Amino acid sequence: MRVPARLLGFLTGLLLATGAGAQFPSRPITIVVPYAPGGTNDIMARAVAGKMQESIGQSVVVENKPGAGGNIGAAHVAKSAPDGHTILTASVGVYSINKWMQKLPYDPEKDFAPITNGGSVPNMLIVHPSVPVKDVRELIAFARANPGKVAFASMGSGTTGHLSGELFKQLANADILHVPYKGSAPALQDLLGGQVQLMFDNMPTAIKLAQSGKVKGLALTSLQPHPLAPGVPTLDQAGLKGFDVTAWFGFAAPAGTPKPVIDRLNAEMVKALRDPVVSENLTKLGVTIIADTPEHFAAYMASESKKWKEVVQRAGIKLD
Repeated sequence: MRVPARLLGFLTGLLLATGAGAQFPSRPITIVVPYAPGGTNDIMARAVAGKMQESIGQSVVVENKPGAGGNIGAAHVAKSAPDGHTILTASVGVYSINKWMQKLPYDPEKDFAPITNGGSVPNMLIVHPSVPVKDVRELIAFARANPGKVAFASMGSGTTGHLSGELFKQLANADILHVPYKGSAPALQDLLGGQVQLMFDNMPTAIKLAQSGKVKGLALTSLQPHPLAPGVPTLDQAGLKGFDVTAWFGFAAPAGTPKPVIDRLNAEMVKALRDPVVSENLTKLGVTIIADTPEHFAAYMASESKKWKEVVQRAGIKLD
């Protein structure tokens, strides 16, 4: 009996996909971090890699490929073989922000197959002690009374710290100057020195400065309060309704990676992220574990992309 061409193609694809899942992994897996070592993204990747290789029968290595706001490492993974042996772990900038500010050597929506969103960290609004405010409402009033004279620092253009500030300006209807730096450390140095008045920085770093009295911690950028920042309200609670910004860190493979491979990677990564030791260590750093499905992560990436497109276009942000 002759098998119809369409059915034959379907069966062939099914066998190939099943075979890919059964044979995976056939060699070591590389998780590419498109940033320098030491950040939350890097720490999460190494924690996941360590647990994964205990159960998959292959080593899992982490390779840092920093540069161009994460775009160099992301482009490397996008062009890699779609077999699940090269994976990207990157932040919201790579997946949902950068594309709206500059031309990229990859397409976040077409070149990646989402695996899971590992976790997220809120930013925290901190101000220099000399600024005569004690809460968000007073800060907004102060900024409106001094248009163009209040400056906020960021760890770089296009980062969640920068975009948090732009969203704050838009929702607060305040004229505040953006001063970008090459990293969080130099930005914090000028904030502590009083050269700039405020900053949105990752909560784990900012809360320590606030607790020491070196800065005032006014609010978190997430919708929900955080257990590591007791008593610190969210910007939504402080009056800027709907303000929701988190630095999230997700895993993705090159587009075209067979679904059985994506499903295997998702299962292994979710198991690693929910491991009691891994989860506790990341939680101590302020990370909220997400560990969702590929489908949920894809939908979230799309919603974040839409949100940041609107913020970037209203602010008129363009990077060279």
